[in-house]
Amino acid sequence: MVILGACASWSLITAAARDGRPEGVLLAVLAVAAGYAAGRIGGALVPVAAPCAAALAGTVLTVAVPHLAPGPRITAPLGHAGASAALLALSAGAACCGAWASEVPAVRAAFRLLAVGIAVIAAVLGSAAGCAACAVVLLCSLAAGRVRRRGGWIAALGLAAGLVTGLSWAVLGRFVPDGLAALLEGQLTSHRVRLWADAWELLRGDVAFGVGPGRFGASSPTAALSQVPDGRPHSAVWQQAAEQGVVGVVLLAAAYGWVLYALWRSPRPTPVVLTAGVALTGLAAIAAVGNALSFTAVPVGAGLLAGLATARPLAEEPPARATGVRPRGRRPSW
Repeated sequence: MVILGACASWSLITAAARDGRPEGVLLAVLAVAAGYAAGRIGGALVPVAAPCAAALAGTVLTVAVPHLAPGPRITAPLGHAGASAALLALSAGAACCGAWASEVPAVRAAFRLLAVGIAVIAAVLGSAAGCAACAVVLLCSLAAGRVRRRGGWIAALGLAAGLVTGLSWAVLGRFVPDGLAALLEGQLTSHRVRLWADAWELLRGDVAFGVGPGRFGASSPTAALSQVPDGRPHSAVWQQAAEQGVVGVVLLAAAYGWVLYALWRSPRPTPVVLTAGVALTGLAAIAAVGNALSFTAVPVGAGLLAGLATARPLAEEPPARATGVRPRGRRPSW
């Protein structure tokens, strides 16, 4: 609550200082909080059914809502495909969490088939990133069954998210070899890289406050000349940097770090925790180079999955499913 409150408060402060529009940030904070509360409640009451419902809801939403599904009409803007990939990855993560939450082999198999089906749907929709993310979540979930100590793996997830974020800075600063830089820029598109360059210049102009929430589009020359302007740099990190300064970036990193810490402290079995962690790290990677967090369904889904993975079920879980759970009050084993 402290971190989310700080994110909301800082958006209001920077908006007041730079005549910005904090509504988008406030809506995202509210969406995460609402999703997390719903996940904690659902995970406590129905730890198997709740992930199933979340996975189905995320998949249906991606297919049914045109603005989330990739297609010719929305190929030019750079955000919709990322939102689809992120929501499908979260849905696959919820399905795999439900599989580990059940003791019945047939139910576990059904949940994993649902995760495979979500990956197939991503491929049918033309979302290569979504299909790859779902496959990674499913494979890592299967491997998580052999993990006994979660701390090191959660730290690795944080490192992976940091590397993806750092890669965007490296591409912009030309700190990577020319061949790799050309390959990455071809995948990211030169337009997106120019947007990041504008965000860097805006950050240099005001390190403390940025240009204000919601004002990137009015301050970025590249965004102004875009054929389909949407006022965003298509990177959560660069958007925070340009609009809310260094403090905004620190708060965004703190929110992700808090999620990892909550997963580490979670009473749920280690496979459930690590599965959710992989899905949320996939979202972090997609958001670092895309516009996924600008779609309300994505932060709601992220909060929901985090809540499911950190909930304390009302009924005691059998020891066979509680593998890797650290008893309360005992020091962690790394």
